[in-house]
Amino acid sequence: MQTLVIEGYLAADPSILSAQGSGRKRASFRVLETTRYRRADGEPGERTTGFNCVCFNEATAENYIAAYARKGSRVVILGHVENDSWTGKDGVEHFDLRVVVDDMRLKNRRAPTSGEADAGDAYVSEAGSAVLDDDIPF
Repeated sequence: MQTLVIEGYLAADPSILSAQGSGRKRASFRVLETTRYRRADGEPGERTTGFNCVCFNEATAENYIAAYARKGSRVVILGHVENDSWTGKDGVEHFDLRVVVDDMRLKNRRAPTSGEADAGDAYVSEAGSAVLDDDIPF
């Protein structure tokens, strides 16, 4: 299995869904990642790619993603790609690629409080503590 690391922004608020049989929670969301490059003629260009993501870890979905992740949040996700196929009611076969999230870090900027001068450079980690650098935590 190959591991995928994506740094991008949430396209919308995550949805927390419950399984019909077991009632277990999972989070479903879309991450947008933009790549900037130069074309052969020297003009700048950019390409935005969207990734459908799902997190099956119930504790992470309820206590972390639902509580802190919002549309526009900067995230770093670690996971793997899964294929899914199904046949619709009209008999057409459909295919879907999704990223199954193993780990996720929010890099939300927060407003400085009265006692914190550099809080704008912090991001909130899964443990809830502020880390004062913007390096990827891997």
